[in-house]
Amino acid sequence: MSRSAAQSVLAEVPGTADMRRAAVTGHDRAPRPAEVVNALTIDLEDWFQVSNVEHIIPFAAWEACRSRLVANTRRLLDLLDGAQVRATFFVLGWNAQRYPQLVREIREAGHEIGSHGYAHRLVYEQGPEEFSADLARATLCIGEVTGARPRCYRAPSFSITPRSTWAFEVLEAHGFETDSSVFPIFHERYGFQGAPRLPHRVRVNGGPGIIEAPPSTVRFAGRNFPFAGGAYFRLLPEWAVEWFCRRLNARGEPVVFYLHPWELDPDIPRFRLSPFRQLRSYTNLDQTERRLARLLGQFRFGALSDMLAQHAPATEWAPVAGSPKRFVRPGGQQPVASAQLQLHMFDESRAGG
Repeated sequence: MSRSAAQSVLAEVPGTADMRRAAVTGHDRAPRPAEVVNALTIDLEDWFQVSNVEHIIPFAAWEACRSRLVANTRRLLDLLDGAQVRATFFVLGWNAQRYPQLVREIREAGHEIGSHGYAHRLVYEQGPEEFSADLARATLCIGEVTGARPRCYRAPSFSITPRSTWAFEVLEAHGFETDSSVFPIFHERYGFQGAPRLPHRVRVNGGPGIIEAPPSTVRFAGRNFPFAGGAYFRLLPEWAVEWFCRRLNARGEPVVFYLHPWELDPDIPRFRLSPFRQLRSYTNLDQTERRLARLLGQFRFGALSDMLAQHAPATEWAPVAGSPKRFVRPGGQQPVASAQLQLHMFDESRAGG
């Protein structure tokens, strides 16, 4: 979202000028809505692992990059500790394999560990068997470090879209119980327009299955607009993000917020990207830490499971596939994964702490 686009979105909101004055002056500010538990989620990626630069730094070049992940994540952990906030960290298997002590520190700080896949491959650019293998490898790497199988998942760049609805069956076969990959917006890389805005269950094979916890949006003029994380959080004015959070909480709706450790680091290496990618990759990195600390002080946040404990899904959704692919389950109707998954299935009884 560009600055002009953000301004046009805000212009559509009735009373925008009044709410901005209230945010700036402190008048008409409601007390912290402690009764609503919002979800804070972190995608554990380094600066060179994001989709915006994959055309410059492909997966094969990751080993040659100078990592800033440990320092940035510890900086984030200190912020969360000071705010007494628990979060869900969606961990790339590649990072768990190379920085096991960091993942242990996250777990020992009381945070929830989820999977972000292994190699940050977009789901819709894989087939079901490739996706299954990527999930299995990530589960193995994360499980060996933490001693437990991750039960929640987020696709790289929210890449469960109408092109990859088959992914829900694969996730269920791997034992995942919660997903946070479906962004109910339009975007050049991701998005699932028409998907529900609030937590719900996804119908798989005719029955209610995995819980979906979409990143939060606000709805105006028949459209969903993102605000709760990433570049949207950095580009929009602080008063707008806080007003949207308060608006959702006042209706009893939780906010699902997301961020990456590299977004707290204004000194990450920068590349000459297209103007749009340049804007959303590097704008306001020097303000993210302060903005996040302020947000955590004004609203109640917890891990994804904490939010779902209070906001159990009340609806079901049957996604319509744009280009379905069949996921072959060995053993007929038994809910098991592929042969490769069976080979690599993580055994918690053999895991080390």
